[in-house]
Amino acid sequence: MPEARAWQVVLERIETDLLEGRLRPGDRLPPERELAANLGVGRSSVREALRVLEVMGLIRTGTGSGPSSGAIIIATPQGGLSALLRLQVAAQGFPFDDVVRTRLVLESAVVDALADDETRDIRAAREVVDAMDAADLTPAEFLVLDAQLHLALAEASGNLVIAAMMAGLRSAIETYVRAGAEAIGDWDATAARLRAEHRAILGAVDGGDAATARTLIHAHITGYYAEAGLARGTT
Repeated sequence: MPEARAWQVVLERIETDLLEGRLRPGDRLPPERELAANLGVGRSSVREALRVLEVMGLIRTGTGSGPSSGAIIIATPQGGLSALLRLQVAAQGFPFDDVVRTRLVLESAVVDALADDETRDIRAAREVVDAMDAADLTPAEFLVLDAQLHLALAEASGNLVIAAMMAGLRSAIETYVRAGAEAIGDWDATAARLRAEHRAILGAVDGGDAATARTLIHAHITGYYAEAGLARGTT
């Protein structure tokens, strides 16, 4: 078996074991030597597979001996998903329109879930909105806070997959939104409108009005892109 492909065999075995319940979060993977012998691959291929899994956020590795040594399956891989999305975005692997459409789907789901959740906690989002009222914010500073607001709402929804995807797309969102700001003639007026829209969205969420929250978030996102001359079939 070519060494360049052998590490994929290791990934496939671990994936199968996870799907079939033979491995669970907290379990320790077999030692490198055992994995290599069982799968008929070199230990270098096993190490390569483990590096990939660690970057993906699926395992944590420790050296030496004892309870923290070896490769352990972890239960919070969302950091790996965010990292992979950020890399794809940085490499321009996703068309701009697809990023915007995905954002619309994700953020509509976020406000819908929050509005329906009587135990919602959106204090972090409100703190960001309050920070955006500062009069001395530059457009760049304002838009960094804007991205943080949308991420805070995603995190408040409790959906780890959506929060991870939003975190992964954040750099793309910031880049496009910042580029659009340069094309806006009256930034102060736009910032005032965005502040009002943010508060209206949070008001609908706090009022448990999911339909209005979805309508507002859709109009908020598409409206900015249209005003900044970025919209290309995003409605």
